[in-house]
Amino acid sequence: MFSKVDNRPMSAPSAASPRRIILGVTGGIAVYKAADLVRRLRERGAEVQVVMTEGACQFVTPLTFQALSGRPVRTSLWDGAAEAAMGHIELARWADLVLVAPASADFLARLAGGRADDLLTTLCLATRAPVKVAPAMNHQMWANAATQANIALLRRRDIEILGPGTGAQACGEHGSGRMLEPAELAGQLCGVSSPGPLAGLHVVISAGPTREPIDPVRFISNRSSGKMGFAVAAAARDAGATVTLVAGPVTLPAPTGVTRIDVETAEQMYRAVHDALSGADIYIGAAAVADYRPAECAVQKIKKTADCVELSLQRAPDILASVAALDTPPFTVGFAAETNDVERHARDKLTRKRLDLIAANEVGADRAFDREDNALLMLWSGGRRELSLKSKDELAREFIGVVAERYLADRRSVVRLMPQVG
Repeated sequence: MFSKVDNRPMSAPSAASPRRIILGVTGGIAVYKAADLVRRLRERGAEVQVVMTEGACQFVTPLTFQALSGRPVRTSLWDGAAEAAMGHIELARWADLVLVAPASADFLARLAGGRADDLLTTLCLATRAPVKVAPAMNHQMWANAATQANIALLRRRDIEILGPGTGAQACGEHGSGRMLEPAELAGQLCGVSSPGPLAGLHVVISAGPTREPIDPVRFISNRSSGKMGFAVAAAARDAGATVTLVAGPVTLPAPTGVTRIDVETAEQMYRAVHDALSGADIYIGAAAVADYRPAECAVQKIKKTADCVELSLQRAPDILASVAALDTPPFTVGFAAETNDVERHARDKLTRKRLDLIAANEVGADRAFDREDNALLMLWSGGRRELSLKSKDELAREFIGVVAERYLADRRSVVRLMPQVG
């Protein structure tokens, strides 16, 4: 059937949120994300003291982080001015939290070994504050038994491991080892600094493909990776919503703070979505649900005996249309993946299924599927907006902004149409 994983929604910022953060930056291409992370932490009210390793300084100069943090960057245990009064101990006591992002394989090994051979490892040993690390490395390095043994040891010492994520890597390969995105890290550490445009709302999102079984070992599916839907779930969470994510068979980790329900077939997704819709304000159908499924599933594996095999298909449940047809439907947002005449087909789907909003994109060779970027055309009755090509994380934030805008406009319209009493 289907399974549910509750990742516990993030709480709003409180007095317990860290306000003085040491951000340790180690060597690796993900250093560029750390610069954005400084900005996002400061937006949430945190003071950030950056400590860079020698390797990190090979990628980005300390001056960059000084400009972003508003504080001189510390790079060495042998800074005479700072260390004249045991400055590393003072700094270790100053912090509410030590976050190392990106944390390289080398740094994790030195931390696990209790080394104190540079300023950052010394601070991690000397602080009473919680220590968290966001790993970033090649997927083979992450999977290596030595790295996994170091991670297991750090966890036993109550050092929290944030991530890593899965996706394309700078080396051109794909796998687990990407540093989590700055917005997600900042959200985990500090919560949302102010009520977002979806604060107080419950958003249900479906994402990924479905699998329709032909026999016990074969199925009909599609090329959807689920990346766009998962990015939308994270963006909705960052906008203040309580998010339930109904996911088809994908290998992506659920965004922190999002309740995930795993399903496989279109029928299972249909039931899971409708079960989750109780009290929901918005439904976003980002899943690539099968249009057709085998009329019968063979009990045993179909053997290769005949030259031709006929497969009888029947319509699969139309989840999007069924949600929009409810007596009191949530604000319903669909996706349209088209290979041609994108706007015409999307407009037809918007009208035919009685949707409130639709996001359309062109798919095919080198477009949308198996890529880290995308572009969307958003359509509603009497309106349209183009969202240009960018990373799916960035695009998801823009997408959610439009969803929030149209949701509020729709609700204002409903209020105006309500009969006045008295």
